Amino acid sequence: MAYILGEREFWGLTFKVTPAVLVPRPDSETLIEAALELLPDRRLPWRILDLGLGSGCLLISLLKEFPDASGVGLDASADALAVARGNALALGVADRATLVEGDWRQADWADRLGGPFDLVVSNPPYVEASVIDGLMPEVARYEPRMALDGGPDGLAAYRAIAASTSQLVKRGGFLAAEAGEGQSVEIARIFAAAGLTPKAPWKDLGGIERVVAASY
Repeated sequence: MAYILGEREFWGLTFKVTPAVLVPRPDSETLIEAALELLPDRRLPWRILDLGLGSGCLLISLLKEFPDASGVGLDASADALAVARGNALALGVADRATLVEGDWRQADWADRLGGPFDLVVSNPPYVEASVIDGLMPEVARYEPRMALDGGPDGLAAYRAIAASTSQLVKRGGFLAAEAGEGQSVEIARIFAAAGLTPKAPWKDLGGIERVVAASY
């Protein structure tokens, strides 16, 4: 329905969406809630990185909440970046958002991002590749597979991101990622193995441990 209407509300803002991006979901607002707790001073000039930008809903919402912050958004899809660029312009944060085409599955992907950052957020693909075709038809048939496919165990993106921690996250900074149901414990282990210190996970409105955050 969001693709038919061409838009979806997220964090009280209206985002344009096309089949090039995932439809923003209320569960992902838990990432915004976590970020606001991790960075309680909203007037500081934080530097924020969003990995897997999609529609831009995470980065743009954070830039609206942190009026003196700047952000970088990474996505492997040029079409997704075009959607995010339009949303950043429409919502008045384009001058504080740098959007970069890149893929964390490639070598040296983190070199072009200008890190490290105070906060890194991500809603990465976390669905096991073998179960995507069995998802609800409106997801499996219409949403971009690249934004869903997390590899054989659903955790490939978290490993790639954690492996580049020193380039991405400032000392004293934070990494916060959305998780699928039942994944939070293993994601916390991945982060800890990379030298991060995981925090207690944030739960969504359904009680699922939806965000795993860690300090560096």
